[in-house]
Amino acid sequence: MEITWLGHASFRLRGREGTVITDPTPRKAGGASRLTATIVTLSHQHPGHSAVATVGGTFRVISGPGEYEVAGIEIVGVPTFHDAERGKKRGKNTAYVIELDDLVVCHLGDLGHVPTTDQLGQMRKIDVLLIPVGGDVTIDGAQAVEVISLIEPKIVIPMHYRTGEGENRLETVDRFLRDMGVSGAEALPKLSVTASSLPDVTQVVVLESRSAATAT
Repeated sequence: MEITWLGHASFRLRGREGTVITDPTPRKAGGASRLTATIVTLSHQHPGHSAVATVGGTFRVISGPGEYEVAGIEIVGVPTFHDAERGKKRGKNTAYVIELDDLVVCHLGDLGHVPTTDQLGQMRKIDVLLIPVGGDVTIDGAQAVEVISLIEPKIVIPMHYRTGEGENRLETVDRFLRDMGVSGAEALPKLSVTASSLPDVTQVVVLESRSAATAT
């Protein structure tokens, strides 16, 4: 599987069975050309996470809790919340557990709280965890560390943090990396991973943002 961070909470997961794009973001004029996908997942309907028009080709949109199978790709949408008050401030959020290329990827979307025992029960045996760390409208770096300790993934890729203008209220990735005990992390353009190449202990991988977008 090839994992590319498109910016904010958007990733492209490209495997043998097809391609999944999570939370597509709006693009600035002159930004990257439209990507194609087999499946597009939306954690919630905020504009910065649901720009489906930026994706090309014929694809299935998945936008809520439930069990899905498309072109051999299995997905479970786990109901969560966008805040720590059961959605009273910012509404609902869907985390997705995606099985592709013999790997299990969990995209937490704009998770705003530490998952409950029931929610964690649907996030078992996660190989790659895509987790927000920027705070403000999602969990912050310290909370992300707690969530990682509960899910125990093999690989962690941080997302939804400040990378440039328009995201000033978000934290950078630095605090999260310090809390995880990671120093000198060099951002990679993409990550290629197989079931046989997974590390024995949790590893943090920082990816370069490929998007020309700014989002909320």
